[in-house]
Amino acid sequence: MPAARYTVSDVMTHTAVAIGREASYKEIVELMHEWKVSAVPVLEGEGRVVGVVSEADLLPKEEFRREHPRLPEQLDEASKAGAVLAEELMSSPAVTVHPDATVAEAARIMARKQVKRLPVVNALGMLEGVVSRSDLLKVFLRPDEELEEEIRQVVLAELAPGVSLDFSVRDGVVTLRGPLRDRALVPLLARAVRAVEGVVDVRMELDGVVASAA
Repeated sequence: MPAARYTVSDVMTHTAVAIGREASYKEIVELMHEWKVSAVPVLEGEGRVVGVVSEADLLPKEEFRREHPRLPEQLDEASKAGAVLAEELMSSPAVTVHPDATVAEAARIMARKQVKRLPVVNALGMLEGVVSRSDLLKVFLRPDEELEEEIRQVVLAELAPGVSLDFSVRDGVVTLRGPLRDRALVPLLARAVRAVEGVVDVRMELDGVVASAA
């Protein structure tokens, strides 16, 4: 039984709001407000993503309404204060992710690039959907029973066959109990259990030794 491998396609929003290069500043603001999103991809042709307009790209118009930039690093932002079209406002190239990327990979991209949403594109760069931070958290909605079954059938069966270990899952927290002669298995088990999508924490209560694998 293979381990569950959650990918972006499992959690993303398939119906994504998007704009063209000629979308106006006001149209973009209205669209973000209507759909309650913080960024929208910019498309050209038949749906290829060429950029993204985010709230950060729109704010300079207000920030520099009455003030001129004072620092060199403010010049790029200030240039957007006079922009009125999506092609002038957008950040390009867009930071994107493929639908077959893992949830962990998408989370790393968001953290590294400091973005809240990622356009999901295919091999040709065509928009297939959008994945947000809240989408990535969906894996933690997996029922405890489902996590328990995967840990039993995949993790323990592979790493500790024949070993009598008891474990429980409550609110995503996994507690392993029982005797384990091979202490080298402890970090391996902890790492494997934590790798199960939806596990919140791992606690080890083996041979009377209580420890958290955090």
